[in-house]
Amino acid sequence: MVNLTRIYTRTGDDGTTGLGDNGRTSKNDPRLVAYADSDETNSLIGVAVAAGGLPEEMVATLTRIQNDLFDVGADLSMPLRSSYDWEPLRVKAEWIDELEADCDHYNEQLEPLRSFILPGGTLGSAHLHVARTVARRAERAAWAALEAHGDQPAAEDAPRGEGGVNPLAAKYLNRLSDLLFILARVANLGTEGDVLWKPGGGRVEAPEKRRRRSASTDEA
Repeated sequence: MVNLTRIYTRTGDDGTTGLGDNGRTSKNDPRLVAYADSDETNSLIGVAVAAGGLPEEMVATLTRIQNDLFDVGADLSMPLRSSYDWEPLRVKAEWIDELEADCDHYNEQLEPLRSFILPGGTLGSAHLHVARTVARRAERAAWAALEAHGDQPAAEDAPRGEGGVNPLAAKYLNRLSDLLFILARVANLGTEGDVLWKPGGGRVEAPEKRRRRSASTDEA
């Protein structure tokens, strides 16, 4: 159980923060960036759900994911060690399988995508697109943490705060961003559908207009 009796602690006023193993590290540690971005993803999913208008089944899926993202953050904050005083929360391969199954399930409701799409349409879809982009950022941050700290456990006698990062956390965030893209499309079903990308953004000039502009430039 979590028991929060006071929100501020002042322990981070020196630019450090505590990890899951009670070690201290800089607030610029890439592990912190990764789980902060995961937290931001979680918050944006909460906004999408709170905005309303999403199918009940999708809300249930997103609520499960919100719980998962807390566990992802706990995983990223706990360095890999050869042994622990207690069993830490770790992302499991089954969670990634669940996301892939969700991708397949929801994608069956959609027409094949033959163009890039713009974020937008319904309010729920727009929020899910924002969550998708932040999930991508969280994934990049997780891979940066892996590059910095590796994926191997610290030795038994290593100081707290040392140890690698679970690569399954990065893989989870990758599949999550894929699913959020699909869910954003599903959220637009029953409306005008996907908002399609128009190359050039409608600024492509007609040939005759281009010829007139070119001629006036040559005369100048």
